[in-house]
Amino acid sequence: MTICEGGRPHLLYWQGHAHTVSVLLDQWRFGGRWWLDERPRDCYLVQAGTLVAELHHEDIPGGRWWLARLQD
Repeated sequence: MTICEGGRPHLLYWQGHAHTVSVLLDQWRFGGRWWLDERPRDCYLVQAGTLVAELHHEDIPGGRWWLARLQD
């Protein structure tokens, strides 16, 4: 689960622990693969404590966050 502040990830919950996002390393927009009915999404590469995570936020009503990859 991800909690946002100002539209950007602020807090990342991983394995029952809260990790505060300390650095936004990169941000980009992915248009989605329309032929697979994927929605566009905003992507964030963040540092949260010792974790480096790639988070995606889909453009759907209410939004949906998901973890694309994680490095520790």
